[in-house]
Amino acid sequence: MGKMKSKRANGGFLPELLAPAGDMERLRAAVLYGADAIYLGGKHYGMRAAPGNFSPGEMADAVRFCHGHGVKVYVTCNILPTNEEADALADYLRQVGEIGADAIIAADIGVLMLAKRTVPDMDVHISTQAGVTNYLAARELHALGASRVILARELSLGDIAVIRGRTPPSLELEAFVHGAMCVSFSGRCLLSQYMTGRDGNRGMCAQPCRWKYALMEETRPGGYFPAYEENGLSYILNAEDLSMLNYLDKLAQAGVRGMKIEGRAKSAYYTAVVTNAYRIALDLYEKDRENFSPPAWLSGELDKVSHRPYSTGFYFPEKPPAQETENGGYIQQWDVVAVVEDWRDGALICTTRNRFFPGDELELLEPGKMPEAFIVKELRDGEGEPIETANHPMMAVRVPYPSPVRQGSFLRKRKPAGLHVNAPVG
Repeated sequence: MGKMKSKRANGGFLPELLAPAGDMERLRAAVLYGADAIYLGGKHYGMRAAPGNFSPGEMADAVRFCHGHGVKVYVTCNILPTNEEADALADYLRQVGEIGADAIIAADIGVLMLAKRTVPDMDVHISTQAGVTNYLAARELHALGASRVILARELSLGDIAVIRGRTPPSLELEAFVHGAMCVSFSGRCLLSQYMTGRDGNRGMCAQPCRWKYALMEETRPGGYFPAYEENGLSYILNAEDLSMLNYLDKLAQAGVRGMKIEGRAKSAYYTAVVTNAYRIALDLYEKDRENFSPPAWLSGELDKVSHRPYSTGFYFPEKPPAQETENGGYIQQWDVVAVVEDWRDGALICTTRNRFFPGDELELLEPGKMPEAFIVKELRDGEGEPIETANHPMMAVRVPYPSPVRQGSFLRKRKPAGLHVNAPVG
């Protein structure tokens, strides 16, 4: 398989939207809902262990699927390898090259140089794990063969503009626009390894920054004293999530070529909703660059996935990044109740995910569209027989709907109690 050109043949002026994929289900959702490129990991050398990741065969299938839809594939190789891991790395890189991926993402200078020797035709992107915060580092990495630098998350828009102005135009700059933020320096944190033995550099972070802490005095073991900020807010290391949906024009003007959504361990629904919102916003930017102002419903979409309170991270020095000190979990106000497989004879053919009933008000989310609310008038099972509830996951149901709907669309329902906070991921 060969590398492909971007489906957006405009000289690279419109930023590229990158979406995460932890498995094939999430990859299909990202492609269907408008990603220009996918980043994913193999079974080794990647910074996420929670998602299933891709075997060589699955990765080959993923590349074929993406290239068939005009979407690029970037493979993460962004751990800091041990000597033993380094021994097997050349074979892995050759395999990724033969599969036809468009780039690898590397954090280690040794990985960069080995890749340039082993798969010289493959682009190498420098991971945010490398902590690139200035034009000097970006320029030298480009001289060594990197085609793109994924900038450290600690940079402001002004910092990015300086880097863009003092690096070669052939070096692309990428930055995160949405998702979880790490309290440590560009994700290079030792807390998880130290406290739990789960190595964050191997994608197994236990997220100790999301925990509630107390103090214990040396001579009084077992006596715990609260550690908190004012008003009893105890989650003192817990960063808010990033959302730059309303400022994509400013990122583009600063010189950002790749706009990246975090979340390879998140659900296919999360991937679909967030990718859809940013795709629509970027298309609006393309239509009118001088008057970019996304409609309010797009920001509302980002509230319909599991998330922490949002902030703009480090991009605006006048608005420093915030921390969510009240709770270490997630806000979740909506549930996915079904995924659309087909539309036939005036009905959605769906596979269920959560329970729902006739009379419920649902929202339909289709790729590229504003969500549409409707009332479930009746429910039928896969054989067409009336049923009183869809209460088993992955059962086939038919839901009346007047017009055709794309496969992969989602039906969702607002949680009855309003705001819900899940336990922290750990």
